[in-house]
Amino acid sequence: MSEQLSHDLKLSRTKRRKLAGRIVAWVFLSAWLLITLLPLWWIVRMAFSTQRELLANPSSFLPVNFTWDAFKRVLGTIPVSEAIAQGGYSRTLHFWLYLRNTFIVTAATVLGGIVFNAMAAYAFARLKFPGRDKIFNIYILALIMPTVLNLIPNFILIHQLGWVGTLQGIIAPTFLGSAFGVFFLRQFFLGLNRDLEDAARIDGAGIIGVFWHVALPISLPPLLTISILTFIDTWNNFQWPYFAGGMGTQENATVLTVALAVFRAQQQTGLPDYTGMMAGTLISLIPTILIFLFVGRNAVDSIQFSGIK
Repeated sequence: MSEQLSHDLKLSRTKRRKLAGRIVAWVFLSAWLLITLLPLWWIVRMAFSTQRELLANPSSFLPVNFTWDAFKRVLGTIPVSEAIAQGGYSRTLHFWLYLRNTFIVTAATVLGGIVFNAMAAYAFARLKFPGRDKIFNIYILALIMPTVLNLIPNFILIHQLGWVGTLQGIIAPTFLGSAFGVFFLRQFFLGLNRDLEDAARIDGAGIIGVFWHVALPISLPPLLTISILTFIDTWNNFQWPYFAGGMGTQENATVLTVALAVFRAQQQTGLPDYTGMMAGTLISLIPTILIFLFVGRNAVDSIQFSGIK
């Protein structure tokens, strides 16, 4: 009887410890989630506020005098005089032009990355050629190098080509893929079943045929994942588009991230149009949010499958 009672007491203590552990974990995760989402809520709060009332009530946790006017100013659907009356700036923000430029740069980078990353990764995984491992080690070294080290040689190159202040100048350095993309896809290709490739070769397929008809169809999940990661990185990139695009002076080569920075600094006197800037930021976040909502799980599963930790 005493042994049974002792056993029940141990089980009770174990359950209490597990319950306490779960409570601590949930409290920690909830606090972390709150800290993570608070900046996003602050952006939403400012975007849906009126500029003058926001400056008069900076500590309010909710939008001050809720309105859609900041979005209308950013999208250019209200007259300039009305924008100035609301505390905005007199200069028109060509939001749709900057959005188009961003889509062009991002789409070209993603498509180029899919093609060239896949070909290079398959070559490193399956082909045998002199210096293969040494060349791949150079790719790995590129992963640990700060991206700022590539800024100067890339800028010199596009300057010599006469591409400064153009979209092709922004696209060029990343169009041929990235070291991370090659490394990521190579990890997947190394795990492919060689029997399928051998069967294709027996049927008469060459290396290109095996790559096109066997390797690529199987590798759609990792290709989707690297496309998502490339999309988000390119869409949110600021440093290279700022210098290569003419530092915001060439509107036909200005992307959203650069335009928003210029939008903040364009007022020489007084305060920037905070509500308009936050409204533009929210609109620019929509594509990445939609991607994560619809295909984010596939990206996580593919990263786990490829062994990237």
